[in-house]
Amino acid sequence: MPLCGGSSRAQIDFRWLGLTIFLMTVGNPIPFEARTKLRIPLASAIVQAGFPSPADDHMEKSLDLNEHLVSNPASTFFVRVRGNSMRDAGIEGGDILVVDRSITPGDRQIVIAMLDGEFTVKRLRKRGKRVFLEAENTDFSPIEISENQELIVWGVVTFVIHQAR
Repeated sequence: MPLCGGSSRAQIDFRWLGLTIFLMTVGNPIPFEARTKLRIPLASAIVQAGFPSPADDHMEKSLDLNEHLVSNPASTFFVRVRGNSMRDAGIEGGDILVVDRSITPGDRQIVIAMLDGEFTVKRLRKRGKRVFLEAENTDFSPIEISENQELIVWGVVTFVIHQAR
């Protein structure tokens, strides 16, 4: 079942950088909806690494992960990572990224981008009038965006979900 219909693009004005970066707006997205509420107890005590589980008398309230991870449901989507170019940022293959399309991408933010028709997750960097997509793994070189390339930023990564290792 498709998640959206047609698409449109909006430009972000980076003339001061000498570039125009496009933000992709996917037409008629199905908004994020919490299909079920799953409230899990949240401890009021701060836990140090290695501290045993808190006792019931320290339970403060319940926590719905949908409310915690998704601040703007209508513009949020999830994407699964393949590859290890962002491992030093704590993002590994198989992780799920929470991505918010309503956030304007800025320098040093991790973004989901389409570069010349290929999707990638990278750190957006702006240096003077130059724009780069940088991996967080020294095995990968930074990608400098040239005038004849099309960079479409789909959204900003807000959370990384992965199993504890």
